[in-house]
Formats: sequence, C-alpha cells, structure tokens
Amino acid sequence: MSAEERIKKEIIQNFGHAYRAFGLNKLMGHVVALLIFSPEPLSLDEISQNLERSKGPVSQIMKRLRDRNLIRRVWHPTSRKDFYEIQPEIFENAFRNNFELIKSNTRLAKQLKATVNKEKSDNFDTLKLRLLEMQKFYELTEKHFDNFLSEWSVEREKIYSKSK
Repeated sequence: MSAEERIKKEIIQNFGHAYRAFGLNKLMGHVVALLIFSPEPLSLDEISQNLERSKGPVSQIMKRLRDRNLIRRVWHPTSRKDFYEIQPEIFENAFRNNFELIKSNTRLAKQLKATVNKEKSDNFDTLKLRLLEMQKFYELTEKHFDNFLSEWSVEREKIYSKSK
C-alpha cells in the first residue's frame, strides 16, 4: 500500500469515527474525508468505489451532506454524471449547523421558562432555576460562537491570502 493510500484510508477511518462520536452517520464522515482528500471533484460512482459501498446509501448521504451545505454538486465538462466536492467553507458551515442547534436550544429555554413562569406554584421553583440556567448557558454559548466566527473569518482570510 502506497503512502498516499495509507493516509487516505487513515483519514477516512478517522472522519468516520469522529462523525459517529457526534451522533452522525459514519458513512457521512467517510464521504467528507474522501472529498477533502481528493483534489478533484468525484462522481457518485467514484465515491462508492473508493469507499467500497453501494450507490444507494452513498447517494442518500450525498443529499444529507448537500442539505447541510458541506458538499456541493459540480458540473463536469466531459460527463453527464453528477460530480461532488466539499464546500469551500465546509468547516465553517459545519460549525454554523451546530450553532443553529445552540440557537434552537436558547429559544426552547426561553419558551419553556415563559410557560413555567406563568405558574405561581412553588412546585416549579427548581424547574424555573434549571430553565434559567439553560437559557443563560445557551445565550453565553451564542455570544462565544459569534465571537469565534468573527475571529475565524480573519484567520481563514490569512490562510488563503498566503496560498496565493
């Protein structure tokens, strides 16, 4: 096995484990890793062949990854097949997907807190405190995520201005 094949295999395996650790499909991680590794867009057939998986499950994963704005379909001048590559901002987009979950949790905390706060019973004191904690936790997380994205845009610009 060549060094290139060994590294490709290692990257694909590790992304699969990382995606599974985040509660996502392992095959999603494999596809993302393969597309990160590949300097050129790949067809569905090439992706399936590289990952030794049938086209059906790979096709479903491709749709999910496109829906999450992690990969994109690209036109290939010599073929009628669909080709795929990673989105240029794949890591930022993955982060933003997670950020949307954080925002959703903030909204949920506020909504539940408002509902419970209408009740005058002392039976809800502990729940009110926990929902307040939830709201404050996610509000602070949002603040830090916003700051991170601002800093990241500067860092990303540095990366790509150096490569030119």
